[in-house]
Amino acid sequence: MLTHLNENGEATMVDVGEKAVTVRTAKAYARIRMKPETLEALLNADLKKGDGLGTARIAGIMGAKKTGELIPLCHNIPIEKITVDFEKEDDSHLAVYTFAKCTYKTGIEMEALTAASVAALTVYDMCKAIDRGMVIEEIRLLEKTGGKSDWKHEG
Repeated sequence: MLTHLNENGEATMVDVGEKAVTVRTAKAYARIRMKPETLEALLNADLKKGDGLGTARIAGIMGAKKTGELIPLCHNIPIEKITVDFEKEDDSHLAVYTFAKCTYKTGIEMEALTAASVAALTVYDMCKAIDRGMVIEEIRLLEKTGGKSDWKHEG
């Protein structure tokens, strides 16, 4: 059963009033494909707009903090920590890894995913002058802890 639907099939916000407050964490991932020369310019902070990774890191953190405003049925939760990190996977792929933590009644997966998404979109924005063909290939949850159960992506 989908928790965001009522008995009539209408969208509704989940009532978390009776849920237990627990420490909850989430890790998310995004992958961006670009030309090798674009990736090198990004990694070397050699972009006309400035420090692409620094800007994307701040944007990811800001995006996580705005998740409750962007995703209609998300709760506005007290975020304790957000990190956004980048890793060169190969000559044409950049990985974005995010981590989010809260102590609350509902999970923080959407905040971690939003951070990864906004960081990836910001990388695109910072690099589009030299590579409009970039592709955000993947955004996914890697792991979540807390609440009723823990979950980890297989593979």
